[in-house]
Amino acid sequence: MEYILLIPIIVIITIFLIFSKSHIKSNLPPGPKPWPIIGNILELGDKPHQTFTELSKTYGPIMFLKLGSVPTIVISSPDIAQEMFLKHDITFSDRIVPDSVRAMDHDKYSMIWLSVSPKWRNLRKIAAVQLFTNHRLDGGKELRQKKAQELGDYVRQCRELSTPVDISKAASISVSNLLSNTIFSMDLSSHTSTNSQEFNELILHMMEEALTPNVSDLFPKLKHLDLQGVLKRTCKFTHKIMKIFDKIIKERLLKDPMNRTDDVLGTLLKLLEDKEMSIHDVKHFLMDLFTGGIHTTSVTVEWTMTELLHNPQKMKKAQIEIDEVVGKDRPIQESDITKLPYLQAVVKETLRLHPPAPLLIPRKTIKDVELCNYFVPQNSNILINLWGMGRDSTIWSNPLLFSPERFLDSEVDFKGRYFEFIPFGSGRRICPGLPLAHRMTHLLLATLISFNWKISPDTIDMEEKSGIALLKLKPLRVIPSL
Repeated sequence: MEYILLIPIIVIITIFLIFSKSHIKSNLPPGPKPWPIIGNILELGDKPHQTFTELSKTYGPIMFLKLGSVPTIVISSPDIAQEMFLKHDITFSDRIVPDSVRAMDHDKYSMIWLSVSPKWRNLRKIAAVQLFTNHRLDGGKELRQKKAQELGDYVRQCRELSTPVDISKAASISVSNLLSNTIFSMDLSSHTSTNSQEFNELILHMMEEALTPNVSDLFPKLKHLDLQGVLKRTCKFTHKIMKIFDKIIKERLLKDPMNRTDDVLGTLLKLLEDKEMSIHDVKHFLMDLFTGGIHTTSVTVEWTMTELLHNPQKMKKAQIEIDEVVGKDRPIQESDITKLPYLQAVVKETLRLHPPAPLLIPRKTIKDVELCNYFVPQNSNILINLWGMGRDSTIWSNPLLFSPERFLDSEVDFKGRYFEFIPFGSGRRICPGLPLAHRMTHLLLATLISFNWKISPDTIDMEEKSGIALLKLKPLRVIPSL
């Protein structure tokens, strides 16, 4: 009898829960109506960040879409990004792992793709404490300055021969060598020898595959089929890169521990011997450093040079500043960077207009959450449209104008505190290599800006390449002049 009396209460509770669940789901952010099965894929276009920017004008700064079978939230507002990072950072801390990243189980060792966990925290701690402190970076500055000088020598050689410099290629080789000297105390690439460019090309090929739109990411249940062959090709490139790492590590381990070089690899091998890292941790950690560092820095260098050559008055202003601080009788040094406020403003302005990851690295919600009074379901793909925010006239005055002056006498930086400008992310998953990227980018740019270049501003192509990364459609190839 007592149980019979409970039936009405159970019915009422059940109805309430059903209604509540229905109400919550109906409170998803606004967005275009998805098609059955394929969702909103057909609306993406070949440049998703541009499409999302246009859609946000109709549906608002937080949108819901179905990309294939993946529920996706697109955020195009600093205020909503701030609420996400400050109030719900842990809830939005997981990653949507692209299928290509599964090559050789990279996703199980990479601090970029691991979920927040004790293993991830340990890797982040190693990066922060052992690798990217000012003390550690200062220790490698002479090596990096040498690599910047070699870039200058290569440009001078091209000037003598009146041959064009492929800025993207030159930058990526320079970044590769800057990183390899910081990490291994040796070169892995060369500007002049095609036989010495294998490593750099492998990294670039792997990044190209990782940035290719992949049906396996839109329909995860089909990923075991690898319909586009992305995973197969990435495994091939990853295997070759790991063999290079294996050779370098074995050669280092054969040396007397007392005579080993005190570089990043030396630090990692000490952690390996102390059993704080495994050999797989070390190799995949190295993979993170190269893939993250080369892409971000080389893309930024190319877009910066493109904007400066397209705006000769800005280029002249940057050259005058470098001449006044550095002079013409000595090469640029890392210690000069803090004395070059206009150069720093130029880099910021480039990152505002051309963030290397225009939608940041996608995140994933670990549970249902309310964001800006909207319901965001668990396992949603979270995209932050940096490209759209950088061109928003409610955030920036004359947003399409390349104007480094907007950052002079401004406190806005890219360390994750100003949510209208977070090219390296924010919160607990902000890019750990930001301090090194900052040094490398400014050092290489100062080297290139110190040259004059033969080109008409009207002939410079400003178009973006199709895809999810912010690459130029046509590589910047330009001849240095006296």
